[in-house]
Amino acid sequence: MKFYSTKNKSLRVTLKDAVLQGLAVDGGLFVPETLPRLPADVIEALPAMSFREIAFTLAKPFADELPDSALQNIIDEALSFEAPLRPLGENLFVLELFHGPTLAFKDFGARFMARLMGWLRRHETKELVILVATSGDTGSAVASGFFNRPGFRVVLLYPSGMVSEIQEKQLTTIGGNVTAVEVQGTFDDCQRLVKQAFTDAQLRQTLTLSSANSINIARLIPQMFYYAAAWAQLNDVTARPVVSVPSGNLGNLTAGLWAQKSGIPIERFVAAMNANDVFFEYLQKGLYMPRKAVPTLSNAMDVGNPSNFFRILDLFDYNYARICDHIYGARFTDDETRQAIAEIWQKHAYLMDPHGAVGYLALDEFRRKESPARRPAIVLETAHPAKFKEVVEECSGQRVPVPERLQKALAGEKQAVVLSNRFDEFKQWLMG
Repeated sequence: MKFYSTKNKSLRVTLKDAVLQGLAVDGGLFVPETLPRLPADVIEALPAMSFREIAFTLAKPFADELPDSALQNIIDEALSFEAPLRPLGENLFVLELFHGPTLAFKDFGARFMARLMGWLRRHETKELVILVATSGDTGSAVASGFFNRPGFRVVLLYPSGMVSEIQEKQLTTIGGNVTAVEVQGTFDDCQRLVKQAFTDAQLRQTLTLSSANSINIARLIPQMFYYAAAWAQLNDVTARPVVSVPSGNLGNLTAGLWAQKSGIPIERFVAAMNANDVFFEYLQKGLYMPRKAVPTLSNAMDVGNPSNFFRILDLFDYNYARICDHIYGARFTDDETRQAIAEIWQKHAYLMDPHGAVGYLALDEFRRKESPARRPAIVLETAHPAKFKEVVEECSGQRVPVPERLQKALAGEKQAVVLSNRFDEFKQWLMG
């Protein structure tokens, strides 16, 4: 399979080039030239498959450059944890995506990508520098996925004061081949610095660069796996669930849409947003107006210029009506998020993090307004509640147990390079 740039469909590259470049030379994002449709008999067989069997089935058409044995080894090593679907209420389910090493859904993509990159570069000797902009969970997942893997150096850029204490400790205490850069600015500043680095001729000549953000195609492909696994766990081949996705940079939503286009029977998606509602306004008015991100409780969604918006446009051939047919948008405040955390505990005895709580609210709104038939509905819980311990405990009145791997990060000493949001300063540091 080949991949093209969202800015130029005639620019076609291999999986290796798409993954290792991260961003196309014209600044566009790589997308698959086709989204292979799974045959009906394969779809019907999914409920009997393991998570890793489902992953192999979805990944194989995109990774035809790899021998089957190599792809299977990557999946077996990367996906050593599950994505269980838990019942929350009548026809209401939560898909728990926090069972990986860093307790966030980013573990699926980061671990798969690290091992795929390792295989693609198995004959290379020059170090590859992975640049990552993170609004919270991406950085720690990438750091864990690439930690001390030979041939890789990881640089994590995160916005100062806009990640939780636990998230910051996960970013800044891992050490090894990972360096955290605390940027005096927003996530969008971090993302801009990464994108500028990829288009800077001097940097590209001096360093071998790639990205581990959701701009990288290798992050999105493995995120398709758990949408298929969620449907399979319903154990009903006639089910067409609605899926609510906490949405920031829109990578998770894009992966779900790709899974749907590949044949996974999902009826509709709900894009759940906080005060950073650029995509919500697009769905309402057809106008895309990026703006500076503002901090919220659900900080992984604090994105004012979501990169994957352009992959969504490409998927639907820039047809606004078709996008709205597939995606329902909703937005909520921090106060509503706090109330939702309390309500979820009171109604369902379930502790949910702020991102999942926004997803819950959006799904509830959609079900009241758009889905009277009460078809199965799934909300994605993208992070363990312990990563937002203070607010979850305050809202629910319950103690949140902290897993041992988070306790270890909290005990570590922060080590970070502090830089402004100016590209010239970041470039000088990176080259030095």
